[in-house]
Amino acid sequence: MLFAGIDTSNYTTSVAIFNGLDKPPVSVGCVLEVNGGALGLRQSDALFSHVKNLPGVVNEAFSDFRGIIPQCVSASTKPTQAAGSYMPCFLAGEGLARSMASAYGVPFYGFSHQQGHITAAAYSAGCMDILEKEFLAWHVSGGTTELTLVRPSKDVFDATPVLETEDLAGGQLIDRAGVALGLKFPCGIELEKMLVPGKEYKGFAPKGFSISGIQNKVEALIKSGAPNDEIAGFAIASVLEVVRRATKNALKTHPGLPILCSGGVMSNRYIRTHLEAEFGAKFAEPQFSRDNAMGIAILGWIRTEMGK
Repeated sequence: MLFAGIDTSNYTTSVAIFNGLDKPPVSVGCVLEVNGGALGLRQSDALFSHVKNLPGVVNEAFSDFRGIIPQCVSASTKPTQAAGSYMPCFLAGEGLARSMASAYGVPFYGFSHQQGHITAAAYSAGCMDILEKEFLAWHVSGGTTELTLVRPSKDVFDATPVLETEDLAGGQLIDRAGVALGLKFPCGIELEKMLVPGKEYKGFAPKGFSISGIQNKVEALIKSGAPNDEIAGFAIASVLEVVRRATKNALKTHPGLPILCSGGVMSNRYIRTHLEAEFGAKFAEPQFSRDNAMGIAILGWIRTEMGK
């Protein structure tokens, strides 16, 4: 049985096919083009790019499944489960998924982009059973830096914010540091390559849950002529320090809960190594940390099973 998922985040067009826990999934993604020196895309440009990308991405994802009707078609319809959460870019994937479901005569299920990230992380980390109990989940990306308390619900699970940044997201800081160093947006992978293997870097965690002050210090390091690896290391280690402090505080209120990490920033090996060592946190592999539709396809499978 096949379960199709579509995710059209602000930077990646993604389609996934899930056909059971014992079979390899199919995940196809196309990163949206961002002009050199730019720090992102306008929603109108992202939406237009998704509309152009979707036919090719769908064709590639379904290439080995011609003539097979999926059990359902699911899509990301909004950033998070919070009331009023909305981004126009998700209209592209939702519209196509609804049309496909109608043409196939199968159910359509809508989920949040954040639910997709959390589910993809649970699948990739080999801990799908975590979705059946209470746990803490980080979602750290270019648009979100949020710690949520996850509980099972009729919508598979609800992710309720415990803490979220007061200004910039972790991915925004990393991207701005990278662009300032001459890297092309998005910058996370290339910025990480600047780190010296095995070297420890010192970060800065401002009071509260704020990141904008770190950007000021990154800019000061660049003006001072600091080595590129020190600038990159400071930015990445500072995001780590913000996450570490917030995690320690959350565990005082929710002691003993497992921690699952998702989102593109959490594909960073430096961050992952430290959080695994200190908290035993679980992580998705990089291909399922960044924006992808796999979690959305899996959520459609879970909803189908719940309906039975």
